[in-house]
Amino acid sequence: MPSSRSWGIGEIGDIPTMAAWMAGAGQRVLQLLPINEMPPFETSPYSALSAMAIDPQFISLSDLEDFAALGGEARLEAHLRVQLDKVRAAITVDYTTVRTLKHAVLRQSFARFREETWNRRTPRGHSFRAYVHDQSWWLDEYALFRALHARYDEQPWSEWPEPLRDREPSALAAARVELADDILYRQYLQWVASDQWSAARRAAGGVAIWGDLPFMVSGDSADVWSRQDEFRLDASVGVPPDAFSETGQDWNFPAYRWDVVAAGGYGWLRDRARRNAALFDGYRVDHVVGFYRTYFRPHDGSGAQFSPADQPAQVLLGERVLQVLRESGSEIIAEDLGVVPPFVRESLERLAISGYKVFRWERFWELDGQPFIDPVDYPAGSIATSGTHDTEPMAIWWATAAADEREAVLAIPSLHMRLGLRHRRLALKAPDLLAPVRDTLIEVLYAAGSDLLILPIQDVFGWCDRINQPATVNTSNWTWRLPWPADRLSEEPEAVETAARLRGWGERYAR
Repeated sequence: MPSSRSWGIGEIGDIPTMAAWMAGAGQRVLQLLPINEMPPFETSPYSALSAMAIDPQFISLSDLEDFAALGGEARLEAHLRVQLDKVRAAITVDYTTVRTLKHAVLRQSFARFREETWNRRTPRGHSFRAYVHDQSWWLDEYALFRALHARYDEQPWSEWPEPLRDREPSALAAARVELADDILYRQYLQWVASDQWSAARRAAGGVAIWGDLPFMVSGDSADVWSRQDEFRLDASVGVPPDAFSETGQDWNFPAYRWDVVAAGGYGWLRDRARRNAALFDGYRVDHVVGFYRTYFRPHDGSGAQFSPADQPAQVLLGERVLQVLRESGSEIIAEDLGVVPPFVRESLERLAISGYKVFRWERFWELDGQPFIDPVDYPAGSIATSGTHDTEPMAIWWATAAADEREAVLAIPSLHMRLGLRHRRLALKAPDLLAPVRDTLIEVLYAAGSDLLILPIQDVFGWCDRINQPATVNTSNWTWRLPWPADRLSEEPEAVETAARLRGWGERYAR
């Protein structure tokens, strides 16, 4: 959701701008994908170098005091100006250029901060020092890891020299001395991001900012490096065969050693919950079934298995993990999609944790014709939605739906009563999702029995652009961005009309 002042990607400073449009549309929650720092050559926010750090690529340079003191955009070197023009003009996010450009400017800004603020012990320098002290519980390990990662050309920690790979105390102590300046730089980036994040949340007004807690982080992360005993590095986490993949998925993340995690009092998960509670008003727990039973494949080729192995132990584990996440005080919701056994849904219901009702999948599958469940009958303790970042947009789903599936949708009582006969007939024949049908589908979800409704922005506008194609790794996945700068939403006729429709439905259905 970049604005016209952004550097090729949505930034922290763009959140209030987006929130202002949302508030005008009667929306109260902006749910974001994970904002954790990704590896330099990665585009998926679910593959992170850290479960705690904010990705510096989201820093708003136009709001950075040290960059302004250097002259800001007006004083950019010619080659950096060319890069900035390039990423701003791009239709999608050009991660490589964005990161290269921002890294260069952030380095310059840090050098100015170090000389003019840190070394001179100014009040702003004291503020930074206080931040480093307060956040040392995660920042110390992260900053050292990130500096080492850069020192070894961004190679995985498993390929570092053995003393550092195995975390020998003397090697770590020496690295802290040798890399002191780069460690300070990594801490500086997190301080800047933290200050901007706090300011953005304050400026978001009545729109709550929700996040996403990934089930795992990359094996090449500060968290796994510093807690190697808590992970099975000889196995990969994934999922069994499901609607997204006939053969299942292998995410290439190390598996939890739940016995060691439990013996340590779930310390890392407790830290993650503490961090998320500080950043967000609430958050989605990704792949919640994995916290009940983790599906993994050993690297030796032996068969895939679940950990824990039996259902009673799985229930105990899942409910304990969710209790740990809740202890931080944040509201949480559960991503309970895919292959989820009934006992997990029963457990979530006992815990009063809302799960998802994805319209296209909510059907009476055991009945003849597999009729759709009318959204008005969704339980209050659920989240109604038209799709997720992992599904194809509603417009694509409808365009590729078989005739009998369209007929089943149009037979839903609450939709049938809202959509006239003419539009119902056209909906069966038209190759694409007609605007009246799209709007009626959204309105039916507004009238759903669910307490919470979260809509992918593509479905609100009827766009065909997809955020993620599961099990796909290429340069175009995860690169989608809004077709207009976020600060132009209040001027774009389509966005203005859409906001008015959303606001009207919100008022009509008391959302």
